[in-house]
Parts: sequence; structure tokens; C-alpha cells
Amino acid sequence: MSLFITFEGGEGCGKSLQAKLLYDRLRRSRIDAVLTHEPGGTPVGDEITRLLKWNDDALSPLTELFLFNASRSQLVNDVINPALKEDKIVVCDRFADSTTVYQGYGRGLDLKMVKAVNNAATGGLAPDLTLLLDMPPEKGLERKRPAEHDRFEKEDLAFHRKVRQGFLALAAEEPGRFYVIDATQSKETIAEAIWQKVSPMLPRGV
Repeated sequence: MSLFITFEGGEGCGKSLQAKLLYDRLRRSRIDAVLTHEPGGTPVGDEITRLLKWNDDALSPLTELFLFNASRSQLVNDVINPALKEDKIVVCDRFADSTTVYQGYGRGLDLKMVKAVNNAATGGLAPDLTLLLDMPPEKGLERKRPAEHDRFEKEDLAFHRKVRQGFLALAAEEPGRFYVIDATQSKETIAEAIWQKVSPMLPRGV
């Protein structure tokens, strides 16, 4: 059976680590799974990531929106949809919700427009489960070395607070899809909470 699981959250929340831990546990359980990420995940997407995160030139919010979704469209076409058609479980570090939050809530673009562009890029694909690792942005940013900050991590605290508010607003809108986890807990506690949520969705015997 196919299953599409996404990880979301602000900077430094630990979602990339937890996505990898879940993927590793699925593989140890002999479940065919694929781990991918946004932006990127394909050669084209990796080039777009460089423009989005490490480009010194200013990008408009609308440019960001289209670049993220160009990367996303390629990822859905080349990686996610083929894996789901083969009944694999896809674990993705960020997906369309990040664009809704960062470019919508954070940058101030019209939310209906952002969601429409996201929908076009994904072909209507939505996650079966979204694991939101929630953490005050101050704590998350403390985990990042300033010298390694990308364009988004360099934004001021007000921006990151809008991002957090946006994620929590989306989770309130779709409680059946989102599972919110306190990301200030230990990585072991978080990983176990994730497994307890995911395991009932897996084939019997796992």
C-alpha cells in the first residue's frame, strides 16, 4: 500500500533528522520506502534550490513561489508519483505546506493564489499524513550556526514567528491530516511519538 508522509516545521525544528529516522525504521521493518526532500530531490530541483537558498540577489515573493513549485512539479513527476504507483511509502522533508506558510503567511502573498499554484504543481497530490514539528522560532534558530544560514534562515524573528503561526493555522484547518509534535522534546521521544502515529497506518504485521 502506498502512503505519502510529509514533515513540516520552522527552521531548526529537527524535521530532517526525524524524516531520516522514520525512513530508517521503515526500512528496518522491511517496508519499501523512499526518502526525499524539498526544495530539490531531483537534478533540476537541486539547481533551483541553489537559486532559492544561496543566491545573493534579491528574489521577489512571487519569484520564490514559482521557483519552489517548479522544483516541486519535477519532484512529484520524477520521484513521488512513481514511488506511490509502486505502492511504496514516500517520506518527504517539506512539501506544499511550506510554500503556503513561507510565501503566504511569511511573505504576505495571497493565500488562495499560493494554494492554487501549489495545486497546479502537485497535480492535486496531498499528503496522507503531515507531521508538524512545532517549536518557538527562537529555539530553532539557536540550533543553526549563523555562518551557515541560508536566505530564509537570515530573515528576522518576526518573519519566523509568522511562519510558525502559519503552520499552526494549517494544522487547525486540517486536524485529520496534521499531527503536531512538541519539537522541544528529546529526539528519541519525538521519534517514538512519530512511530506511534505512523505504525497503525502501515500494513498489518509491521
